Amino acid sequence: MKHLFALVTGLVFGAGIAISGMMDPAKVLNFFDVAGTWDPSLIFVMGGALVVTFIGYRLVWHRPAPVFEHGFQLPVSTQIDNKLIGGAAPFGVGWGIAGFCPGAAIPALGTGRWEVALFLASVIGGFYLRRLISPMPAKSTT
Repeated sequence: MKHLFALVTGLVFGAGIAISGMMDPAKVLNFFDVAGTWDPSLIFVMGGALVVTFIGYRLVWHRPAPVFEHGFQLPVSTQIDNKLIGGAAPFGVGWGIAGFCPGAAIPALGTGRWEVALFLASVIGGFYLRRLISPMPAKSTT
């Protein structure tokens, strides 16, 4: 049942990305072109996502635990450190250059464009490069 809900959630997300036009990198890049062909539609997509997230979190936090897990998984650190900046900066630069974020690129694979596959291959390569540079610490079982 857990996997079915994950599939449905992914399909709804992908449909939202497709309907909003965010699979088109030109639409995203035009958002960043404030001096030229500026397209503010990304603000409305993000604003809609923030409203849904705000309402969803208000409903979820009244529950003692998630439906399919034993507890909520929350970040343990609120510190802005070099690791956070070192990950956020390439993410933002890559988004601005390619016009894709990984979440929108996954449903965009269905368009058959080689640029999308190249972008996602680069993202996956970046994940593995990060592991080579700085391996993750072992998880504690206590």
